[in-house]
Amino acid sequence: MQKVLIIGAKGMLGQELVNVFKSDKDYKVTAWDFDKIDISDEVQVKEKISKLSPNVIINAAAYNAVDLCEKDKAEFEKAKKINGKAPGYLAKVAKKIDAIFVQYSSDYVFSGLPEIPEPLGCGGSCSSCSLHEGFSPQLGFDENAIPDPVQKYGKTKLMGEEAVQKNGEKYYIIRPSKIFGKPAKAKNAKKSFFDVMLAVGKKNAEVNVVDEETSCFTYAPDLANKTREIIEANKPFGIYHVVNEGACTWYEAVVELYRMAKIKTKVVPVAGDEFPRPAQRPYVSTLINTRLNPMRSYKIALREYLKSIK
Repeated sequence: MQKVLIIGAKGMLGQELVNVFKSDKDYKVTAWDFDKIDISDEVQVKEKISKLSPNVIINAAAYNAVDLCEKDKAEFEKAKKINGKAPGYLAKVAKKIDAIFVQYSSDYVFSGLPEIPEPLGCGGSCSSCSLHEGFSPQLGFDENAIPDPVQKYGKTKLMGEEAVQKNGEKYYIIRPSKIFGKPAKAKNAKKSFFDVMLAVGKKNAEVNVVDEETSCFTYAPDLANKTREIIEANKPFGIYHVVNEGACTWYEAVVELYRMAKIKTKVVPVAGDEFPRPAQRPYVSTLINTRLNPMRSYKIALREYLKSIK
């Protein structure tokens, strides 16, 4: 039987990880949240986890107040401790006890300006070839793309990745994007974008939504299942992009949400500067998965989620 430690167990993702691993008799699950362990305390991390001696450590704890982190120096320091330094402490103890370590990062480690791919064989002389006819490049960032965050939150997530790579050995760095699912059990946890927009749509006849910042959504139960799949398949250690299929803007996602939920609220597309925010967002942060079987469309996952909350 494998002993699995899940940290951040009361969060949106953490609670799904607990469900997934507890449903399998091959795993003995220990679920800790912030009340059980302070992952920013290296001594505490070393002592508590070494004593437990799990075979797998999964860190679903994170700081995710993107705008607050940008404008408040104290919050930025907090984000650096939780997102940047703590993953290194966890990776170090995982290496010491020979455990597999899983750390979740973010699409916000990227700049938002992906390279535009050319069709195979392109020599740069478009006047003399037809390779571009019918060619639709996939814009985004694969697992080998070079991170270049444009805001402080993204910088703390990249710090975490680098800390894991420096201190760890048997690790998986998983990058999801725009996670949604059942609300977290943890106090003061953020609601997902879809939950927020459901509430807004039921109260207003018209809503303005940013028609920019193209990326993918990740359904928390799908991410939890894929995490277990990666571990059980003994995938090579390293970086993985785990998102549901279907890149879209915030506006496009809300149109789909209201259609499924049968909400008649008018959705108006607007530019990003319509809602001034302290932290800059990547214009494109679509994560391209080249190392795993693709996950289902976010639309299918969203439909399942809406049924689950009726």
